[in-house]
Amino acid sequence: MSAGRGPGRVPGPVRDLWLGVRFAFAGGREGWTRALLTAVGVGLGVALLLLTTAVPNALAERDRREEARSDHTYSQRDIPKADDTLIVLDADTTFRDRAVRGRLLEAEGPDAPLPPGVAAFPAAGEMVVSPALRDLLASDEGRLLRERLDYRVAGTIGEQGLVGSKELAYFAGGEGLAKRLGHTSGARIDHFGNDDLTPSDPWDPVLLLLVLVVFVVLLMPVAVFIAAAVRFGGERRDRRLAALRLVGSDSRMTRRIAAGEALAGSVLGLVLGTGFFLLGRQLAASVEVFHISVFPSYLNPSPALAVLVALAVPAAAVLVTILALRGVVIEPLGVVRTAKPARRRLWWRLLLPLGGLALLFPMIGQGDDGGNFNQYLVVGGVMLLLVGITALLPWVVETVVARLGPGGISWQLAVRRLQLSSGTAARMVNGIAVAVAGAIALQMLFAGVEGNYTKASSYDVSRAQMSVDVPDGARTAATVAQYRETEGVREVTALSSAYLGDRRGEEASYLQITVADCVSLREVASLPSCRDGDVFAVKGAQYDSDNDHLTEPGTTLWTDPDETAASGDRAVSWTVPRDIRQARPREDPTGYERGGILITPGALPERLGAAASARLFISLDPSVEDAYDHVRNTAARLDPAVQPMTWQREESNERFAAIRTGLSVGAACVLALIGASLLVSQLEQLRERRKLLSSLVAFGTRRRTLGLSVLWQTAIPVGLGLLLAATVGMALGAVLLRMTDATVRVDWPSVLSMTGVGAGVVLVVTLLSLPPLLKLARPDGLRTE
Repeated sequence: MSAGRGPGRVPGPVRDLWLGVRFAFAGGREGWTRALLTAVGVGLGVALLLLTTAVPNALAERDRREEARSDHTYSQRDIPKADDTLIVLDADTTFRDRAVRGRLLEAEGPDAPLPPGVAAFPAAGEMVVSPALRDLLASDEGRLLRERLDYRVAGTIGEQGLVGSKELAYFAGGEGLAKRLGHTSGARIDHFGNDDLTPSDPWDPVLLLLVLVVFVVLLMPVAVFIAAAVRFGGERRDRRLAALRLVGSDSRMTRRIAAGEALAGSVLGLVLGTGFFLLGRQLAASVEVFHISVFPSYLNPSPALAVLVALAVPAAAVLVTILALRGVVIEPLGVVRTAKPARRRLWWRLLLPLGGLALLFPMIGQGDDGGNFNQYLVVGGVMLLLVGITALLPWVVETVVARLGPGGISWQLAVRRLQLSSGTAARMVNGIAVAVAGAIALQMLFAGVEGNYTKASSYDVSRAQMSVDVPDGARTAATVAQYRETEGVREVTALSSAYLGDRRGEEASYLQITVADCVSLREVASLPSCRDGDVFAVKGAQYDSDNDHLTEPGTTLWTDPDETAASGDRAVSWTVPRDIRQARPREDPTGYERGGILITPGALPERLGAAASARLFISLDPSVEDAYDHVRNTAARLDPAVQPMTWQREESNERFAAIRTGLSVGAACVLALIGASLLVSQLEQLRERRKLLSSLVAFGTRRRTLGLSVLWQTAIPVGLGLLLAATVGMALGAVLLRMTDATVRVDWPSVLSMTGVGAGVVLVVTLLSLPPLLKLARPDGLRTE
């Protein structure tokens, strides 16, 4: 069976690979089962790789659709009314923790532009909604939202008008919206789409570093699982290869045949992976992860990256198989692996993580001010550190299990099995160890740099949790009464503000006046005493200290002529009274320290009060469910274009938050892959040991003992793998923190949580493998033909 080559004959190595492919598919039930298990393991990894290659296109498509439906910007130019103009007012809202995009529309002519995805303009009192919003409004869960969006549903927004399948969005018809321009967020437009694109702010080096590390950390476990999947059925394969040696195959030809079997499984895995991806692509429309959803049409992998996956996976299968067999001596009468293997060497395994540290070391201390990190060194260094886990773990498992002492029967069965095949046990754990190590490093990096991108907000949420503007033309007292009657509202503080100048020309100096009752004024100043009719001067405030002279008694102040002209009124004058009293400034609930003049309603002329705009600070009762949505319903009833603001304790950089969300979504997908692949690997191991398990049961071994032995066989390498993962993860996290010039601090809650998640996945997989174990562990499993 030499690999000779004659004229027109197929080269020997290619023929050997083809022979391995034939063995994989022509080996009866045994061959098909082995090939199918390999294909399922590879296919799961391929599906996630294809999904990853589709992510850039999905993000680009979301941005394109968001840009295509853009209706106005802060730099929107004013255009006159015409047959092709449309009035658009923002009517966004929030339902519980989900954003609802809303727009009020009024066409000013027959040629007014339609929003993308909308077939016809809704009439006044009607709206067109996204499919997700339609389903929500029709459900019991959407009862509160139905009260707020009090329109008749007249149609559905098409896919072109939405950025995701689960997006909540609507367009409602309105009347007289032109009068609202300038008072609410909106504009008159003649087309949709943003023409005033400005270059986005460049990404700072630390955020780019986070993106690079996130991609490496999420993809490395996938590559490790694919490499492990092509080695399913190793022990049975070795016995087949020994039979090939017996009929005359040399060692090189034998390895090539084995590589052909792996190639067959990987190619079938590509087919199954493509099927898994297409199935997941169709199911994507029904899934929302961290409020992010996509349409199936978004998930189109880049052709170049898809071809790379199609070529890399089979090539990796052949390469991994050949490298794995280099240390195995296959003889006609058996495989040397069945004897006690030679001890693994440590020195070369340490070179991988040390090499990774060497690549990352030159960038230590670079931080934000030292320019961008070298992306090739970052990717290479992180990959070497994570790959180092897969090299070190077999040595760690072998060294530890060789020193484990005797115990119960289940313990002895597990330990002996691990001592004979520690490499197989380590391969099962490699992927989860790599995933946990990467997650720990990333969590440390996120925690270390979070202070640069997340800070405490200026809002005092102990005094109020929401704020809302009083609609133009509405009476402040009546509006306050509406909110105070709203379910879940504990207190409402109303503050009206205006700016007055010492003259009516362009050179006037202005100060702020605040109008409120005594209780509300105490929220913005420390008052000696207060009754209706009092006026106070606040000096030394942070923003009005330069205009303290305008608070002197007898000073005549005027309303802003530009604002009064815009509203159709004439400028109004007011003289500072002689009995004005002094007060000390105090930060209001928004953190703003206002100065100027504080006026109670009894001392305010009516015409001056009409020039002031009012804002309400609302304190909620935390024991009332959906209190926030009750307030939003009241706001929508008073004016749909007025959007209450919900206060948060912290403010986060949008890009930093998006990267963290992306990590969470990716980690969820990788964990799902880990669990599925581990289950397939576990089932493959049980299938290989079917006769051994049947023999033990035939000799009287209890099934409970066998179940415990399987649990120990999983728990020991998993424990060692998670310990090694925690060590490498903390080392990598420390290096990344030093690269960003941040203080090295171990985020122990993240370390423990990531380790616990990894252990939990393995525990679930072990429990799911128990029913097949009980089915296989029967005496009739010894029957053979």
